[in-house]
Formats: sequence, C-alpha cells, structure tokens
Amino acid sequence: MGKRIGGDYVCDDEDRGKFEADGYVHLSGVLSPEEIADIEKEYMKFIDRQILVEGRDFCDMSGDYSKPLSEFSIVNIMLPRKYHPTLKDNVYEKKAASIAAQLCGPDMVLDYDQLLAKPPGKADGIFGWHQDLAYWPITPDTTTASFWLAIDDSRTENGCIRFVPGTHLERELRKHAPPFGDRDKSHLLTAELQEGDRVVPAEIKRGDVTVHHERILHGSGPNTSQSSWRRAYVMAFRRKSTVEEERRRGFTHSHNDKMEVLTSVGEGYNS
Repeated sequence: MGKRIGGDYVCDDEDRGKFEADGYVHLSGVLSPEEIADIEKEYMKFIDRQILVEGRDFCDMSGDYSKPLSEFSIVNIMLPRKYHPTLKDNVYEKKAASIAAQLCGPDMVLDYDQLLAKPPGKADGIFGWHQDLAYWPITPDTTTASFWLAIDDSRTENGCIRFVPGTHLERELRKHAPPFGDRDKSHLLTAELQEGDRVVPAEIKRGDVTVHHERILHGSGPNTSQSSWRRAYVMAFRRKSTVEEERRRGFTHSHNDKMEVLTSVGEGYNS
C-alpha cells in the first residue's frame, strides 16, 4: 500500500493494480490530522452559508431543485474553488494532482471540484447508482481520476460511498435516466443494479481518499446516524486535452450550465 513520504503521498504497484482491476482504490492517511482540520474550516464556510454559491450550484442531490434548504439531505456544492478562490492549490489539490499522475500518467489537470455533505438522520439521503461518464460529454480520451476525500469517518451507517468493482470494464455504459423525469428539475441521473453486481461499501477514515474510474458504477446510502455528518470533498482530474474540449463545448460541470449544453451530454446517457 502507498504511504506518506514527507509532504507527498506515494502510490505503489498494489494501488495502481487495484485502480486498474477494480475501478477504484482506497488510499489511507493522504491528509494529516492538521491538514484535514485546515480543509474542514474552509469547507464549513460553505455549509454555514458564509460563502454564497450561485443558483443551482448549491442544491440537494436527493431531490429536485424545488426542495427547500431546511430539508436538504445531500448538500451539493459545485465548483467551490470558483466561489472561494483561496481554495486553489490547497494541500489536498496538490496531493491529488500528484496521485492522479501516478495512477493515470502525465498531463492530468483538475477538471472540477465539489462538496457533498449528508447531515445526520437523513433516511432519504441516497445518491443513486451512476457512472460519472454518463454526466459528461464523450471525448476521445475519457481518462479520469476522481478523488473522494473523507472529512469525517465514512461508514455504512452515515452513508459512505459504495462501488460495484469491475463495472468500469464493461463495454457499454449502463442505461441512465433522470429519476424526476426532467433534467430541468434535477441534475440527477441514475442507473439500476443488475443481477450479479457485487456492492462494496468503501468505509474510510477522516483524511483517507478513494480514487475512482469514470466508468465505475457507484452511489451511496442514507445517513441513518443521529449525530454524525458525512462530508466529502471531491476533485476530478482529467487529461488537459479533455478539459479543453469540454470547455470548447461550453461544458463547465456547473449545475448552472444551460440545459441545451447538459442535454447535449446525452451522448453519455440514455433517457
């Protein structure tokens, strides 16, 4: 298993093998207790609404856009670096960039970032099964390393991320559809499990990360804990040429992107 060496995190052949074979890898202790505490302070400025986020970039990922803030079960904040530029080049971003290069090779750049937080006691805080690539334009090179940093210990009880290993090797993406019938009502796309799918909860500790492939089927269950938040900080690294092509098409990963841009991403899903 990889390990921290000085200020860096060094992956080994086992880590690379798991990423390639399973479609994801769990890396322990990527951030130190001091580093995660600093990240948490900035994170909570968004949760406490000290930093205002425009439009649908602050939404709930368990329901449609009409759900009131007081009832949010999965607080979703897109592009936090855009709304709080001091986050740029933070310690997590630097370590994730290094790990992305170790797992996927050179020329990987940050495509987007995201905060996902489940308050305690939210039985409907379910993030449906999906493959990330179903949300995105299909480009010549889709290589992605998506990082999921645990701000809290992440367990089945509080809604940890779950993976279906090996689904990234399937020839075709699973069929995805908007669960609320209209992507103008919600950003969500979901897929169904199939017979034989093996679901693996990724229970990880504060400061750990999982890194996953763009085609692996994943989701998360509800937060049934009565006292524990489940906060995650996501960053996705992709080829520089891929990010440039997305932006050329007008696709920024913002939930405020025009609907015609989002529906053109339908190359990646079936309604």
